[in-house]
Amino acid sequence: WTQTLNELESEPRAIQTARQIASLVNMSRVAVMHSDGIAQVSLFKSMKDQEAVVIKLREPNDMVQALRQDEHNRVIEAELKERLGPNTPVAGQVNGEAGLWIGFDINKDHFWLQTDLSRFDRPKAKTWLVWLSTATVLSLLGAAWIAGLINRPLKDLSFAARRVREGDFEASQLDESVVTSEIRAVNIGFNRMTQKLAKIEEERAVMLAGISHDLRTPLARLRLETELSVNDPAAREHMANDIAQLDAIINKFLDYARPDYVKFSPVALDPLLEQCLGTLRKRPELELKLALEQGLVVQADAVELQRVITNLIENAARYGKSADTGVALVELSARRMDSTVLLRVRDHGLGVPNDQLKQLTTPFFRGEAARTAANGTGLGLAIVQKIVSRMGGTLELSNASDGGLCVNIRLQLAEAS
Repeated sequence: WTQTLNELESEPRAIQTARQIASLVNMSRVAVMHSDGIAQVSLFKSMKDQEAVVIKLREPNDMVQALRQDEHNRVIEAELKERLGPNTPVAGQVNGEAGLWIGFDINKDHFWLQTDLSRFDRPKAKTWLVWLSTATVLSLLGAAWIAGLINRPLKDLSFAARRVREGDFEASQLDESVVTSEIRAVNIGFNRMTQKLAKIEEERAVMLAGISHDLRTPLARLRLETELSVNDPAAREHMANDIAQLDAIINKFLDYARPDYVKFSPVALDPLLEQCLGTLRKRPELELKLALEQGLVVQADAVELQRVITNLIENAARYGKSADTGVALVELSARRMDSTVLLRVRDHGLGVPNDQLKQLTTPFFRGEAARTAANGTGLGLAIVQKIVSRMGGTLELSNASDGGLCVNIRLQLAEAS
């Protein structure tokens, strides 16, 4: 910037000053040439009084001191010698008197023209302030542009990583034709990693589908053979229940291993809960109590949200039964809270020890009651936690003050269509 300012401001201004001085010397020479001795005295006096220019005879014994050498003065001296002749004397002091002294000749007479550089425009503080402000603004704009070039690939990478985390591998492809070699290498590596993960996910889905088919077929045959070959009704019922439990366990494993990517849309809670609770109301060991705010719409996946509610109610029905009646009273409520909807499922069972609350959403963890029952997989709440997180919500577990486990789910509120 210093060099730019020098090229655009200082040097052109010095050249302009030298040209003005050269013109002044030439006009003074012409004026002296065309005036007689008496007129010259009057001319010299007028030039001194009105223009601060002094013209004196130049003597051989004058004590001459060179002009102070800086970039500005060097440009002025070079320009003066180019316009007035290479042998033109230029001095900063003559006979102890400071100023800008330029020598010129008229026939055989030699003269000094003395003036002061301060009478010519020099760069002022305001001018330099404007230049520096302009330079600062241009520097900041350049820095912002460079920062944008650096940050844009990082933003693309962050977005792609977020899509991969959510299971959307197709929307996470980065540009492999960028100019910067380092960024291109990162993008290529990320895309190859994404392709590998997508292939692994596809193979996992195929494997799970195969497991589901291969296990359910013999289970169906076992159930049929049990019903036909076992004569004892009680034994037949127990064996059928064991086979149903195995089938339910397979379903839980498949639910937990499903891909993470879901598509959000506005989902009205009223019809969804009505559809979800339709079959559950017929269960004799389950009593449902609803307290729902009307017209709530959440941003979620309808199928996934049904799985969440079904899992929570089944979990409450299994572990929240009353010791006296054998019936599980489950309270389901939903209400608006700022920009979210609070969905709460609460049972009236024994609850869970406080030190185990945080472990309930850990895959395959089962509390004391679940271990005693020995008919669960430890995946129910883990599946709920996984689905709620995929839908951008939060899940909290706590014990109600008067007994029972309370599950609070917060989902984003959506506008009704």
